[in-house]
Amino acid sequence: MHKPTSQRRILLLLTNHTYRAPAFLSAAKRLGIAVVQAQDMPRKLADEWQVELGLEYGDLAAAAQAIVDYARSNPLDAILAVDDSGSLLAARASAALKLPHNDPAAAEAARNKYRMRQLLSGADILSPAFRCFSTEEKVSAVASEVDYPCVVKPLALSGSRGVMRANDAGELRTAVTRLTHLLNKTEPGPRHYLVEQFIPGVEVALEGMLENGRLTLLALFDKPDPLDGPFFEETIYVTPSRLPDGVQTAVTDCTAKAAAALGLRTGPIHAELRINEAGPWIVEIAGRSIGGLCSQTLRFGPDVSLEELILRQACGIPWQFEPSNQASGVMMIPIPAAGLLKNVSGIEEAQAVSLIESVEITAPINYLLTLLPEGESYLGFIFARGGAPAAVEAALREAHSHLHFEIAPHIPLTLAV
Repeated sequence: MHKPTSQRRILLLLTNHTYRAPAFLSAAKRLGIAVVQAQDMPRKLADEWQVELGLEYGDLAAAAQAIVDYARSNPLDAILAVDDSGSLLAARASAALKLPHNDPAAAEAARNKYRMRQLLSGADILSPAFRCFSTEEKVSAVASEVDYPCVVKPLALSGSRGVMRANDAGELRTAVTRLTHLLNKTEPGPRHYLVEQFIPGVEVALEGMLENGRLTLLALFDKPDPLDGPFFEETIYVTPSRLPDGVQTAVTDCTAKAAAALGLRTGPIHAELRINEAGPWIVEIAGRSIGGLCSQTLRFGPDVSLEELILRQACGIPWQFEPSNQASGVMMIPIPAAGLLKNVSGIEEAQAVSLIESVEITAPINYLLTLLPEGESYLGFIFARGGAPAAVEAALREAHSHLHFEIAPHIPLTLAV
């Protein structure tokens, strides 16, 4: 017999810069699920900011024990990380509390690109050749050991941060130097990075749910803008996919095999794949749902969100869904230049374009904009729905053409000696 929804309690692992919290909180309220919010911050700071539960996600053992201690007097039905940053902690704490979860080793594989590549290379799927190197190694030696074109990647950063294409030894040296500088900003000292074969082809994104290892396809997004480098800034997602049915089936099958290879068995997954004449290739697969505000493109039935499906499954509530009969899409508004955002104009004109649902500028005025591969955010999001996928794509492009951004150069202050 299922526990009444009103008695269910879930711990959401958040960060202070996530886009995802409002959608999950709204879905939980709709379902009557009690939510405990945890933030990645020291306990003392959490108390000052009146955060329910402060946890330092980087200290997995201590943070997992803090969750276990909390759950002794506040029983939990599920622990859910809304972004990559909390996925390892969610798996470890869930295991300790015997809650439904992915194995911690599988969660680690979905976060660490090197471990992911190791496991995928042993599966019956297409996956690029790869090598792992250290920032301590001489770049000239690395450059002589890889084939071109290739892609340089950090092991753990998300959102295309630090991902760069290199067509020759000179470009590889530049990419590795740039990546080393980026990694040293977050954690000084020797770090590992990945160099893998560049896979040509069109790219798609798959959104799905795993239940006891079985994959249910929720959506397949086309990415109509080429992603050939030197950096890999994502812009437009449109669903349903316009690829032939046989190719879509192959993409879903490839993703299911990849999830099994990593050991992922439950919860949402988000996969990126490249497709060429050889078939679908797994670029990456993550044990979480689509990032940013992009989940707003998805509706299951009249008003069921992706977050509601995720919460239902996590809490043991039936989560059957109705596929949408409408095309939808999102544009992650690219940053045209680095500097301080001073003004945004044309929003009303963009929102007036047929099929456009909303234009949401998430970067605040005077926010310091940073381009990829160092940057980690967008200016905002444009959403469209209705008609055919091609019409949705055209609406997104037209709406974007109306937006204008005033960006002032950023001059860092220096102290005179």
